[in-house]
Amino acid sequence: MTKLRARGVVIVRRAEDIIDLNYAGLVVATVFFALSVTPSLLPRDWLFQGLISGINAALGYGVGCVLEWLFRLWVRPRLTRVPPPPTWVRYAVKSAVLFTAALSAALMLVQSARWQREITALMGMEGTTTPAYLRTGLLSLAVGVAVVSVYRTVREIIRFFARLLNQWVRVPRELAPAAGFLVLVLLAVTIFNGVASRAFFAVANSAFSVRNDHTSANAIQPVQPERSGSPASLAKWETLGYEGRWFVSHGPTASKIGEVTGKPAREPIRAYVGLESAEGDEDPAELAAAELERTGAFDRKVLVVMTTTGTGWVNAMAAGAIEYMYGGDSAIVASQYSYLPSVLSFLADRGKAMTAGRAMFDAIYRHWSARPREQRPKLLVYGESLGSQGSEAAFDGLADLRTKVDGALWVGPPNSNRLWQQFVSRRDPGSREVQPVYADGLVVRFASDSADLARPSTEWRPPRIAYLQHASDPIVWWSTDLIFSQPDWLSEPRGADVSSQMRWWPFVTFWQVAADLTNAQGVTDGHGHRYGSLVLDGWAAIAAPPDWNAGMSDRIRAEIEATEDFERKIK
Repeated sequence: MTKLRARGVVIVRRAEDIIDLNYAGLVVATVFFALSVTPSLLPRDWLFQGLISGINAALGYGVGCVLEWLFRLWVRPRLTRVPPPPTWVRYAVKSAVLFTAALSAALMLVQSARWQREITALMGMEGTTTPAYLRTGLLSLAVGVAVVSVYRTVREIIRFFARLLNQWVRVPRELAPAAGFLVLVLLAVTIFNGVASRAFFAVANSAFSVRNDHTSANAIQPVQPERSGSPASLAKWETLGYEGRWFVSHGPTASKIGEVTGKPAREPIRAYVGLESAEGDEDPAELAAAELERTGAFDRKVLVVMTTTGTGWVNAMAAGAIEYMYGGDSAIVASQYSYLPSVLSFLADRGKAMTAGRAMFDAIYRHWSARPREQRPKLLVYGESLGSQGSEAAFDGLADLRTKVDGALWVGPPNSNRLWQQFVSRRDPGSREVQPVYADGLVVRFASDSADLARPSTEWRPPRIAYLQHASDPIVWWSTDLIFSQPDWLSEPRGADVSSQMRWWPFVTFWQVAADLTNAQGVTDGHGHRYGSLVLDGWAAIAAPPDWNAGMSDRIRAEIEATEDFERKIK
């Protein structure tokens, strides 16, 4: 009988060791979980919310463990006269903590479902149901357990190194854990900054290069000499990449432009250079300039240098809008600088986008500026998302920008854009970060809709620079600064499509907005990173042709929106 009781005690202790919950950590984890399901910039389904809440809960668990360790180290030694509570009291307290944590999480999920429906209503979307959203809790639990398990594995590795250092190198036992941690950090940094990171991005580059070699069934080699990839082109069809082949094989023709505008039109020029278009030591930027010379682009009314995203993607609405506006008397040039999508390009080779953007613009500018002033086309620059960062890199500052171009349109700029940061941080007193006014709007303006482009009512002098940015676009507002500091866009009156219930919390808000990045395009036009036909209004604001009018704007808008919907289906 005694042996059975002893075995029972051992089994219970082993079960406790396996669970090994830190209850201070559990309390803080519950708080972090509750904060993580509060509103963010964009609506999230249960899957996204479960992932981000699980990570936040794990962070909270770690913070609680540290707080308990500090308590044991500094406070408990001073409480030696206080007798420990009975065992049943400890178990009762632990049970109460578990029950309260579970109940609090469930209540917060119910409230979070309401918040999510409010956000979707702000964006004209259908909201989630509360029962469906409750799945967030189970997924968060699984993710949190996984993260804590990884941490505990790392902790055991540190202890292993500590024992080795103590036995072999004779590091004092008190210093061995710190030394073991240092060894692990050095190994991790060496591996991930070197071998692992290079291997990851090499594999990613290889994987996405396979798609780059693929050609959509709906992308057909153009025959017009005004297009790259045509038989007359210096940039061969097979070298343009997936996005390049799509770009030159689509877009409005002269007959279509004439049909929409009711006026005679020219065949628009689309020049594109892929990663494999330049041969040997040939400079891709000079190849692009040669393509423009070949097609007669410098004799058109307007020339647009578009900096692409990582894969070489060009916004079809932005390209089509300028072509319709100028009756096809236009030229657009773009180039590819990576196989990777924007997110990976941003992490892996952001410098490559900036280098490529500067090289491309400088090459075009040399050819453009060599012509007599009266024989030059309007020179415009365009970039969206990471493309705006590459496009901005071509200029040292506002004075350089104004000297070289006739207008700039940058859409959804990342928070790390150098010029954007300068303009926003130096905005006029009283203007909000989500809708800044720089130097009374004389040259640079920011807009979330077409009406904003007319604000303030002061003169907007040419050359005009416009940034399109939504208050709910996480690409614009995500920054590592969110970890420790509250941004102005949350302390000031927020944008119309941002929940009034959104609050800043250390660490939590950073992860919330980071999660929003993955769903930046998963909302309706006019919100998040979906700018739709607002690019047409942007072009009209900075470089409208002399015959521009509201009727033409409406016809072009209807056409580019219909084309965008159609191309999204067939691409």
